[in-house]
Amino acid sequence: MTNVLIIGATGSVGSVTRQYFLDHTADQLTLMARNTRRLGQLSDRERAVTGSVTDTATLKDALKGQDVVFASLSGNLAGMAKSLVAAMDETGVKRLLFIASMGIYNEIPASVGASGNLATNPMLQGYRNAADVIEASDLNYTVIRPGWFDNGNDTDYQVTKKGEPFGGHDVSRQSIADLVMRLAHDETLGARDSLGINRK
Repeated sequence: MTNVLIIGATGSVGSVTRQYFLDHTADQLTLMARNTRRLGQLSDRERAVTGSVTDTATLKDALKGQDVVFASLSGNLAGMAKSLVAAMDETGVKRLLFIASMGIYNEIPASVGASGNLATNPMLQGYRNAADVIEASDLNYTVIRPGWFDNGNDTDYQVTKKGEPFGGHDVSRQSIADLVMRLAHDETLGARDSLGINRK
């Protein structure tokens, strides 16, 4: 059994990942969100923490006793990443799984759609800035770079490492949840690396 903190638990990826963990593991989940009423009924394996990742006291309380942190955030991503890294350092939690975006390393080949790269899409800069903060930390991190996600029920995906060309432009939220589950249960998988994920 693993203790997993899901930050951004009410978002589209966070909520799918929450349900995937409930269905496929015996893990204990801490669900952190700004509005925890949106979580609905909690199971006996869940607890909710209301707050923002930039609220240091609340974040440190949520981190107590955790083995793994999964963060799927929006907004000032670099600032959130800095807050998260600092709080994890203070509380001694080492494993961080962080959702960024494909294209932040200009790894999208023309055949997939090179317009999705940072060089041509400045909206990706926030994801890249957050990834840079995390990669500069001493955490056992995995930055996850999904393609455009959809509601497909498949887990038919491939993973690419940093420096490898990205394989495709879309992926299901279920696939992201499956990868997060695998990473949460194997601290050597994707350790201190950045993994792209796309539908095969």
